[in-house]
Amino acid sequence: MPIAGQGMLLTSMDIDSLHEAEFNRWYDREHLQERVAIDGFEEARRYAAHHGRPKYLSLYSTTTFDVLESPAYRKALANQTDWSKANIARFQNMIRGVARITISRGVGRGAALGIIRLRPPAEGADRLRAALREQLDPASRDGIISMHLLENDPVLSKPLTPDAEKADPGAGDWFVLIDATDVSAIPAAAAAITGNAALKPLVVTSGVYRLLWDVAKSDLPRG
Repeated sequence: MPIAGQGMLLTSMDIDSLHEAEFNRWYDREHLQERVAIDGFEEARRYAAHHGRPKYLSLYSTTTFDVLESPAYRKALANQTDWSKANIARFQNMIRGVARITISRGVGRGAALGIIRLRPPAEGADRLRAALREQLDPASRDGIISMHLLENDPVLSKPLTPDAEKADPGAGDWFVLIDATDVSAIPAAAAAITGNAALKPLVVTSGVYRLLWDVAKSDLPRG
C-alpha cells in the first residue's frame, strides 16, 4: 500500500497567531520525531491548508491499528513534555481521528493532499465502502498519485483538549485522502465524491492541503 501500515492517527487544529511561531517550532523540532519514535509508528506527514479548515493537519501511520491503543502509545500520551503540554493547551477546533486504513490505492505520496470528511449512515457501511472503492482509483486521474479511505474508531477518536469528553457526533466519521502532485489536480478528483448525488449528502467538510514535510522511522537518529 502507498501508506505504510494499517493504522492512521489524524490530527488537525487551528492556533492563535500569537503562538503560531512557537507551535510550528514545537511540531518541527520535537513532536513529529517524538511520535514516529514510538514502537509501531512508521511515518508522519505535516500539512498546512491551501483551502480549508483547520489550518494545520498531521498524519501518523502505524504498522497496525492496534498500535494506536498500545501500551507504548498510551505511555507517550500520559507523559507529554512540558513543551507539548503548553502547545496542546492552545489548540483550537481540534480534530483527532484514530482510524483504520481500509482502502489504499496507488503508489507513493504526493506534495498536495485533498481531504474529504464523510459521515457514514448508521446502516450501510459496507455499501458505502464498496462505492468508495470504485471512486478511489488514481490510475485514470492526471496528477493523482494515490487515494485512501480512513475509518475512525468512535471510541478512540477524541481530542486531547479539555473538552474531550463532550459528545461528538463526528467521532465515527470517515476521511478520504487524495495524494496529488499539485493542489490543482485535487478538485476534479474530489468532485467524484463531493459532486456525486449518492455521496454528496454524507460530505461534512473538504479541504486542500500542501505538504510541509514528512519523517519516517528510518530518518530518526540511531541509538
